[in-house]
Order: sequence, then C-alpha cells, then structure tokens
Amino acid sequence: MMNKRASASARIAAVAALVAAFVLAIAILGGAFDSGGSDGSDGKRGSDSGQQTEKPKRKAPATYTVKSGDTLLGIASDVGVPVGQIEALNPGVDPQILIAGEELKLR
Repeated sequence: MMNKRASASARIAAVAALVAAFVLAIAILGGAFDSGGSDGSDGKRGSDSGQQTEKPKRKAPATYTVKSGDTLLGIASDVGVPVGQIEALNPGVDPQILIAGEELKLR
C-alpha cells in the first residue's frame, strides 16, 4: 500500500499531465485550423496584408432582363447591386412576382 504523501503527489502529477496533454492538444488543433499566419497578422486579409480577397468591383449594367426563375436577391447577387437599390429604381415592380422579360433598372 502506498503512503498518503506518495499518493497525493501521484495524483498531482496525473492532473498536471492531463492539463499538459489538454494544452498540447489545443495548440496542435489551433495550428491546424489557424486562419492567420505566423507573420504577426491577425489572420484577416485585406489591404494591410497586401493580398486581395474581394473581387474587383465591376460596373453593373444599366438594365437587367428578368429570366424565368429569377429572384430579386439572385439578380442583386449576380450583378453586384444591392436589393434596396434595385427596388428604389423600380418602384412599380413587385419583388415577389418577377415576370420573365421584364426590364429592371440597375443604375
């Protein structure tokens, strides 16, 4: 039978080993899923890091002809114009009922 002192130190060593293993697992997983680099950046890419992540802005066409199955959100996404702007430029158009062949002003 172990004495109480040896038993207490063994328990402390076991807890310390468990904590160390947990910290090591977190460090390994953090490195595997790290979105940032070791260059000191915060992981966000943008004009600071010299890398471009956004698509270059293209000029939207002046009009869009609605096709069968189109939605206002889909059109806005395709042409790069906010839904609110399309609605403001086309006040007579019901965004819930788009008719194929209908012309929408985009700018």
